[in-house]
Amino acid sequence: MNINLILNAIVLILAIPVGFLIAYLCRDELIQGRKWFQSIIVLCFLGAICFFIIGNQVVVFSFAFLAIVAFISMLKSNDKKWIKLK
Repeated sequence: MNINLILNAIVLILAIPVGFLIAYLCRDELIQGRKWFQSIIVLCFLGAICFFIIGNQVVVFSFAFLAIVAFISMLKSNDKKWIKLK
């Protein structure tokens, strides 16, 4: 197997705990950022597709990492037990 593929998979798996950590640290701002999370997810997927066509895998995995982190933050912004209300 290609070592770069394994490292990229590990980095993408690490996006999940990073997303939870960021969502935990920014609990009071999750509701206001909900629309931005959706925008970030869409832009990251579009960017990943464009750079996949171009052939730059490093940028594709960077966009995928950002999309996963934003997706977890968006999911946690709907969780009433997770967020802090002012």
